[in-house]
Amino acid sequence: MGPVFGFSGGQFRPLSESEVQLVHSTAIELLETLGLSQPLASMIDLVCMEGGEISAEGRLLFPKALIEDSISNARRDVVLYSRRPGWDLDLSGSRVHFSTGGAAPSILGNDGTYRDSTVQDLQDAARVTDNLDHIHHFSRSLVARDVPDQRGLDVNTAYACLSGTDKHVSMSISDASHVPEIAQMCYAIAGDEAAFRARPFMTIMVCHVVPPMRFATEACETLEAAVRAGFPVQLISAGQAGATSPASIAGSLVQAVAETLAGLAFVQLIDPNVQAVFAPKPLVADLRTGAMCGGGGEQAILMAGAAQMGRFYDLPTSSIAGITDAKLPDAQHGYEKSLAVALAAQAGANLVTQACGMQASLLGVSLESYVIDNDMLGAIMRTIRGVEVTEENLSAEVIANASLGDGHYLGHADTLNRMKADYIYPDIADRQSPADWQDSGGLDIYSRARARVRDLLAKDAREIIPQQIDRSLRERFDILLPVANSSSP
Repeated sequence: MGPVFGFSGGQFRPLSESEVQLVHSTAIELLETLGLSQPLASMIDLVCMEGGEISAEGRLLFPKALIEDSISNARRDVVLYSRRPGWDLDLSGSRVHFSTGGAAPSILGNDGTYRDSTVQDLQDAARVTDNLDHIHHFSRSLVARDVPDQRGLDVNTAYACLSGTDKHVSMSISDASHVPEIAQMCYAIAGDEAAFRARPFMTIMVCHVVPPMRFATEACETLEAAVRAGFPVQLISAGQAGATSPASIAGSLVQAVAETLAGLAFVQLIDPNVQAVFAPKPLVADLRTGAMCGGGGEQAILMAGAAQMGRFYDLPTSSIAGITDAKLPDAQHGYEKSLAVALAAQAGANLVTQACGMQASLLGVSLESYVIDNDMLGAIMRTIRGVEVTEENLSAEVIANASLGDGHYLGHADTLNRMKADYIYPDIADRQSPADWQDSGGLDIYSRARARVRDLLAKDAREIIPQQIDRSLRERFDILLPVANSSSP
């Protein structure tokens, strides 16, 4: 099976038209009258040149006209380019794609317990998802906790992702001073800087705010450096309802929209041609404990609302969904992920991150979950494709032929033609009879997924980065992954 992506969502609209307008107008009012604290000096200069001002409290106020111009002038033709033919992701309209994500500090091991994640685990995650057709994009999902310093972490994170898959990659960068090194790595892989700028295959994800309504100074510096280096950027606001954003779903949504629009205005002023992804990603807390919980209905509907706001603005939009609170790939994992991902996708999120692999409220990753969730994502994408009612698909002539002939459709040419055209089949989900399932070993889906992961990682690594370029990168950067485990033989 080849890649299946890009069908248009947007059929699910949890907010009425008047509610969407109210969220928008409230976000604009917050930016005009409250603004955000801790802006960069460069940000103050750019915004104030466009009519902004600093309040008596030192907060940067954004004029309504600037925000509206930013929305109007933003690029709608953002494409997340891949180094693999046929895998470019068009984020225009309401086209839907699925991604990993997370930055978890731990991984679920073969013994069923969690341990600190390593740079090898990160590359393994990239390699596993590289082989899964319904995972369209690899966003750094694990923190390499065996890397001793922040610079080394950023460099080795970039290398592990880029050597593990040639699908589009996203990552965060911890310090603006590290951006040039990551850029040089990407330029070298692309061939030169101009080639990368023409088809950038890495996005930099930036949480440019520390909610509520405060810029993150170092992150904004990184954001500015990334834009100037030619990276697409994902503008993320991730307040936690009841902690760093209002407990109400509507209040959490409006704050995230306002904070994300402030980031959009900033990057538009840096470079009017920037490829920016609108990514309000408010999270939910269990108000009994204050701990983040991603598996509830509140998180699912909040992300669908955020996706709907992206469709209202017609901006390339990313939502976060699939943050199960389950610790193992079990029934809780299944119902929490499918609920959240399906709603975000049906609401028209262009890029649904954390849609696969994540466990334990973003604290852990399971490689087996990638395999299981790949089946789930294929099924969800089939629902996005919809019913497709046409004269041909109504099959009146086929019904007549079967009714007047054999009385069934099993051998009909139309059935054979549609087996692949209209249906998506799971890779590891079981559809056997109980007797056949028992005869084949009676394995549950987690056990089958573990076997699939072992098989994928046992294969020789595909050469993602050509050997000559790989050698030059190792000469320039302190790459911790041994050559035997990289794209070089």
